[in-house]
Amino acid sequence: MNRHLPPGQPLLTFPDADKSPLSIRAKALVFVDPRSRRLRGEVERLAATDLPVLIRGESGTGKELLARQIHRESGRGGLFVAVNCGALSPTWAEAELFGHAVGAYAGSACSRAGWFGSANGGTLYLDEIGDLPLGLQGKLLAALETREVLRVGAQQPTPVDVRLVAASSVDLAQAVAAGKFSERLYRYLDEGRLELPALRERPGDILPLAEYFLGVYAQRLGLDLPQFGAEAQLALERHAWPGNTRELESVVHFALLVCSGDEILPAHLNLPGAAAPSYAPLTIIEEQLARLDARERAQLQALLAQTGA
Repeated sequence: MNRHLPPGQPLLTFPDADKSPLSIRAKALVFVDPRSRRLRGEVERLAATDLPVLIRGESGTGKELLARQIHRESGRGGLFVAVNCGALSPTWAEAELFGHAVGAYAGSACSRAGWFGSANGGTLYLDEIGDLPLGLQGKLLAALETREVLRVGAQQPTPVDVRLVAASSVDLAQAVAAGKFSERLYRYLDEGRLELPALRERPGDILPLAEYFLGVYAQRLGLDLPQFGAEAQLALERHAWPGNTRELESVVHFALLVCSGDEILPAHLNLPGAAAPSYAPLTIIEEQLARLDARERAQLQALLAQTGA
């Protein structure tokens, strides 16, 4: 297991996630691919600041994992509170987010801190912040700038110390241009921006993630641990992964259940073209070379010059 992991700590686990109904993919973060390792450096830099953070990435890439890592490395003693903006009630969204005072609603015999209050001293993670109603975006920005929230029905604001990490699978700059997102809130969030590449853009993470999922599912289901065969590994690396990490987890889970021996074959992956004959080694090499950036190409050329290749 994990034979693809380099030295150091490329696999970060989140044991606290066991306390909530998160999937396996929401309990570990892998930094193996060069792009991922550079991203980890940016995460460490931003975590040490008080800047708000905006994570941009496709659905299923693991944006919440980055948010959790930022919170963990920030040293903040409060809770990590995750909120899906698309799941906020259209009617009660303001009270859900900022809380409400006693008697604010019929039958409300006690006050509520709201998600903002629950994250006091910690980190508030707003997933798909583009789905936050426009009317609440201005109130959110005011709360972040003044470090105070005015609960629904309250006469006086409540001081709060909240670090905001937001995420979006859409380009918020385009949403601003379309008049669907607050420009001031966007500028506030854009101070600390992180781009989380799609899984197809960080191929070095694919096999380590696949082996991690395989090991966890085998242990959870009480099954013997098979290995990915060479052709299955190539099939995993060549797949475009439109569903990103979420899709990879599902594929590995399926392969474990249908594999009858100690080796996972391409046919077990149920991927388009995965059962085809072995791929030409030259084609694989060309694909890997095409993924290198200018700095990595220069390093490879220097290494080849040293070896006389």
